[in-house]
Amino acid sequence: MSASTSGASSAGASASRASSAGPAANVFRLTGGYSQINRHYQERGWTDGLPIVPPTEADVREFLRYTDRGPREVVAVLPPRQGECTVERIASNAVMAGGRPEYMPVIIAAIETLADPAFNLDSIQATTHPVAPLIIVNGPIAKEIGINAGYNAFGQGFHANLTIGRAIRLLLMNVGGGLPGTGDRATQGSPAKIAYCVAENEDANPWEPLHVEHGFARETSTITAIACEGPHNIQDHYSYTGLGILKVVAGAMGQAGSNNILAGGHPLLALGPEHAATIARDGFSKRQVKEFLVEQARFPLARLGDEYRTHLIQRGLKDAPDTMVPAVHSVDDVTVIVTGGAGKHSCWQPTFGNQTWPARRAITRKDGTPLPSVAELVRD
Repeated sequence: MSASTSGASSAGASASRASSAGPAANVFRLTGGYSQINRHYQERGWTDGLPIVPPTEADVREFLRYTDRGPREVVAVLPPRQGECTVERIASNAVMAGGRPEYMPVIIAAIETLADPAFNLDSIQATTHPVAPLIIVNGPIAKEIGINAGYNAFGQGFHANLTIGRAIRLLLMNVGGGLPGTGDRATQGSPAKIAYCVAENEDANPWEPLHVEHGFARETSTITAIACEGPHNIQDHYSYTGLGILKVVAGAMGQAGSNNILAGGHPLLALGPEHAATIARDGFSKRQVKEFLVEQARFPLARLGDEYRTHLIQRGLKDAPDTMVPAVHSVDDVTVIVTGGAGKHSCWQPTFGNQTWPARRAITRKDGTPLPSVAELVRD
């Protein structure tokens, strides 16, 4: 069986100079069955610990049909190895993840988004914090390729969510060098570091969807990347008013120990559709939800340990019995989406703090024009 390398063998260019044409993929021939091939990849550190689909030349070519970019075009330079993430390497890792060819435009756009300097991928790859890039997909392409935004949106059972998320993680490992204990120094890590991709439930969203909020047309498909922890559930089966739900949400977000309490940043609130509907029914706009969180998602300074409290005072907080430490500093410092199925649950995701900012971009053709449908890119 002939297979192409995933990108792990080449360090590539420096972060400051992404070349227009990266190295060609190495092709090698392996003998033996599926188990032997997987062992070969695992022994060389080219997997995430799970079995992979061998990236044969034929499969990689099929994935390349779903992009108008050349195989050696460098999409991004990924830290900490500063590896050149070519289109061909994206295709190889997408095959390995078990993805489908039509996922290529989303994965390419996601890698471009992670390379935004504001996202600070270098620190996110290397930190001891259990942060992972969450990919949120908006617009018609999410439905076209089957990215789940309903029941179990952050969980198992949906091919597009899991394999797109996994392909991105494999690229961060194989091209970027984010390997546990070396390039990735996460103390405990998180299941979110395996696959972390979701769509917003736009049909159940009582407000404008995330991409429209940030100036994109509703029919434009987009990627938003947020560096955050795994979901922290917020259960509220008892409140029947929007205000009641928001008080519980604020209490959950205003907890000690998160990077957002320590250092500000940009947390994510993912409201379940039932909670969102009740909040909107009672007259809250999305901006008013954010304003409420700025005022109410706080933790008493006096309840923190002496050393932690001293650190925050040194950073400028007033040393007083009634001082409250905010998790959200301004309405621009929190993202609110709606995702999931029926049920009185929401979740919030603490982020890496003030060293990262959400990044977003449209899913486009090579020339930068928005891509209405992945089918438009298929080449003979």
